[in-house]
Amino acid sequence: MKSRYLPLLLILITAAAILWGAAQYMSVAIPPVVLGVSRWAAIAALALYTKERRSLTAWILFSMVAGAEIGHDWPAVGQNARTLSLIFLSLIKTIIAPLLFSTLVVGIAGHSNLKQVGRMGVKALVYFEVVTTIALFIGLAAINISKAGVGVNVPTTAPPGQSLAAPPKQTASDIILHVFPENIAKSVAEGQILQIVVFSILFGIALALLNDKQKRPMLSFAESLSETMFKFTNLVMMFAPIGVGAAIAYTVGHMGLGVLVNLFKLLATLYVALLVFLSVVLLPVALIARVPIKRFAKAIAEPVSIAFATTSSEAALPRAMEQMEKLGVPRQIVAFVMPTGYSFNLDGSTLYLSLASIFVAQAAGIHFSFSQQLLMVFTLMLTSKGVAGVPRATLVILLGTAASFNLPTEPIFIILGIDELMDMARTSVNVIGNCLATVVIARWEGEFEPKEELVHT
Repeated sequence: MKSRYLPLLLILITAAAILWGAAQYMSVAIPPVVLGVSRWAAIAALALYTKERRSLTAWILFSMVAGAEIGHDWPAVGQNARTLSLIFLSLIKTIIAPLLFSTLVVGIAGHSNLKQVGRMGVKALVYFEVVTTIALFIGLAAINISKAGVGVNVPTTAPPGQSLAAPPKQTASDIILHVFPENIAKSVAEGQILQIVVFSILFGIALALLNDKQKRPMLSFAESLSETMFKFTNLVMMFAPIGVGAAIAYTVGHMGLGVLVNLFKLLATLYVALLVFLSVVLLPVALIARVPIKRFAKAIAEPVSIAFATTSSEAALPRAMEQMEKLGVPRQIVAFVMPTGYSFNLDGSTLYLSLASIFVAQAAGIHFSFSQQLLMVFTLMLTSKGVAGVPRATLVILLGTAASFNLPTEPIFIILGIDELMDMARTSVNVIGNCLATVVIARWEGEFEPKEELVHT
């Protein structure tokens, strides 16, 4: 459906850009009030366009623009808006433990029972681990090359309980002992995400070893908890436009528009890294597995579009499973690999996590040695397996990783401003990776029979 306000929006944006460029680069004397009015007129048109679109994604993008303008025009107001962004982050943090616990337990006990799925289960888990680990290292290499976080002027004030100091040095023994929880309630209270993951994995394995009668009540609880946390996340995300707008307003109000250079540098780094991952990892895998590239691309076009627009892998799951079956993957393989992949094979999200974690350290002025970065990658190998396929779930993992390595959360406020744009790309790659995984495992099992044409309904 064509928008009534799109032509007006484009005209006003063009006019505002021309006026700004003339004042900035051609030394044309344009009164500041005229520049301000031109920008706010464009923002007003954007608000009308956003209202017409009626989507959360559009409102978040609008809030980013409006927040940046508020922070630029009224820095004091922007800085006072920080409370709203902190409320949003606090709500996100409450999701960490139950989301990780439920998704990992369901992923292990509900789908990854090796006694039932046997050879296919082992192959799928090995494939997931190899591909996501490569994704983590590509993200690590990309951020170390671009150094997008270097030079960011992080505020010296931090929320209660946070510190801008470098993480204390630990011995190998301290690091290993810290992985294992002594009290799961304490781990949850302190936000020790790695300990929560280890507990959840062991719990899931123990549950998988029970007979069906004993396992079913707890598995049903975990499934119900997982679905509840999806809904909880959706409720929290209704506050996202306000939280994101406040975060960008505070960032620009405190540090000026110059910080946006680092934001777009980070955004470009992620997109390039994801393109490299698609080109040097997923494409060769598809060629080796003799996947019919054109028919596969045609099959995933719709689910990937859904994922990009909604920034939710979950939203694309039903259509993705349907299309993979129509492509020629047996139903039993689709039913196992696709849901399991949503806990263990989110390639775009794992790449983003390694990239964003080092960005946070760079922005805070904290230097991580190569060995420390490897430790972080090892941690993310586990924590990324609990990333749910819902909008901005990776933000939950990023906050947990920052807490585990004593990194400040202030740079995450900066990332929050463009997280929507980053989420679109990484979620799309998640869906592509999971669709490809179903075909690869089916081919590995000798059960992939490509159909001549996809039937669209």
